Amino acid sequence: MRGIIVRRRLHYGITRHVITRTAALANVQGTHNGMDGLFGMQHSASRRAVVIGGSISGLFAALLLERHGWRVDVYERSGGELAGRGAGIVAQPELREALSAAGIGDIGAVGVLVDTRILLDRKGRELLRLPCPQTVTSWERVHRLLRARLSDARYHSGMELKRIDTSGELPRAEFANGSSIEADLVIGADGIRSTVRQQFFPEARLEYTGYVGWRSLIEERAFSAGTHARTFWTMAFGLPPGEQFLGYPVTGPNDDLTPGSLRWNMIWYRPADERELSRLLTDGNGRVHEVSIPPPLIRPEVRLELGEAADRLLAPEFAEAVALSPQSFLQPIYDLESSRLSMGRVAVIGDAAFVARPHVAAGVIKAAEDVLSMVVALDEEKSVADALQRFQTERLAVGRRILARAREMGASYRARPPGSPMAPGDHDAAYARSVVEDTALTTFLRQPA
Repeated sequence: MRGIIVRRRLHYGITRHVITRTAALANVQGTHNGMDGLFGMQHSASRRAVVIGGSISGLFAALLLERHGWRVDVYERSGGELAGRGAGIVAQPELREALSAAGIGDIGAVGVLVDTRILLDRKGRELLRLPCPQTVTSWERVHRLLRARLSDARYHSGMELKRIDTSGELPRAEFANGSSIEADLVIGADGIRSTVRQQFFPEARLEYTGYVGWRSLIEERAFSAGTHARTFWTMAFGLPPGEQFLGYPVTGPNDDLTPGSLRWNMIWYRPADERELSRLLTDGNGRVHEVSIPPPLIRPEVRLELGEAADRLLAPEFAEAVALSPQSFLQPIYDLESSRLSMGRVAVIGDAAFVARPHVAAGVIKAAEDVLSMVVALDEEKSVADALQRFQTERLAVGRRILARAREMGASYRARPPGSPMAPGDHDAAYARSVVEDTALTTFLRQPA
């Protein structure tokens, strides 16, 4: 047990002492969800937590709290499992440790090793090649690893939160089907359109950034031999002026890691002002969708325009990827900054708390570290409210730092007024190198703030 007291900071908030003490707890309990043992003696097993949202951040919250002696239930709005959602994730070095802290021991291969980054111009000429070993994986794989660890009895799908009543001694989550549940702690892990955030912290609003991402997962076998040989096993960049194309391999369907059965994660950032965004979000019946639009409802002429732009602006290998993506989905890029993360016994984590542009690739680890910060505070503070205040102080600073970095990295992709100077692109060698070197790396968080 002496290792429990060791504390050494990792990148931006995960602490080794959290991981060692949860591991010690697992050894004492002998089971991933036992309520007795080291932390069960410090905190009554009757303490109950409700997690709103069954995505990655919500599952991290449930598993970490469970391992620290809490009885936890997860309530997810969607009626089915979420394993088909999302696209690629860069597995930062902390991901394996975070999964271990959540009770997932032998996780095997998390994803696909990519050791090289390349930059191609619109004619397919290689402008840059850099070594940068990283593991890349899919949202599905991380979600499945977490979901498999949580008991089905603790995961409640098809449960839409209406509000949280805080008029009593303990908060009570009330759902659309008329049911409700009281808990010592309520965590909003319900994502970018968080109902919890909207109720408690309505001043935090999504801000459209002036550009969108077109995303797709493409089957490995769909690529031509030449494109596969040249780009598939790399993190491949294209930088037309004011835009960015990025692609890399991830796990195949059902977590398949067999070469030949993988997929290629593609995202293409393109400028779009408010008017253009409204046009892109308008379906064939004239309905303008909010935040995003289901892929089948994207109008054929919009997809035709995307293909034409790919032929005009991207390397032939990247244009092929766009052509192989008839159901690519549109992701308007938003910022969201919160000034508060907790109120009484209620808190928000992950994308419910901060939404940063994807360029930093810190979303999954930030969500995990939000939870790790919270469980340590809950173990060490005298009350839930005091613990959540400590959590808020620690995580606001980290969220703001990630958000600032992501804004800096995405500044070149926003829509520009007519007559503006040409946006930076691969014609600017220094800019291009900085994009290729810095994208999807969290090394900036190792540096002093």
